[in-house]
Amino acid sequence: MASINAMDRAAFVQKFGGIFENSPWVAEKAWEKRPFASLDDMHAAMVAAAKYAPAAMQLALLQSHPDLAGKEAEAGTMTASSVAEQASAGLNALSHAEMTRMSDLNAAYKKKFGFPFIIAVRMHTKEGILFEFNRRLQNDTQTEFANDLENVYIITRLRLNKLLDAS
Repeated sequence: MASINAMDRAAFVQKFGGIFENSPWVAEKAWEKRPFASLDDMHAAMVAAAKYAPAAMQLALLQSHPDLAGKEAEAGTMTASSVAEQASAGLNALSHAEMTRMSDLNAAYKKKFGFPFIIAVRMHTKEGILFEFNRRLQNDTQTEFANDLENVYIITRLRLNKLLDAS
């Protein structure tokens, strides 16, 4: 942790700014909480930055996530982390029928809640993701906002672990 704690703001944001999807502001806020005693402490600072941000920033954070197997995947505009995560659950190799189903679920979820369905895909199978999509569509907006944020926190911990394991 000493080398991470020694980073200036720019270096820290350069290294960790992508942990939260297209939201380097989370790393910027977390940097202010140094020194970190552990990786858990660092992630907790990042989570706190997101958790206690104004609702509009939280919504922007959720909206920065791509649809599962959606137009960003087709266009090749997802972040490398999202590409790898979606591939880990087989979302990069859907049949035409599965792609149509996923597209319909993405549209229904966004229409109902105003933000994309977010799930830690590395922890689920394709079938499990579809099950969760259907189950969570029954929830209210407040519940789903909280569910999406909790999944973001899981995703970011997995990303942080992967980034530091690769370093």
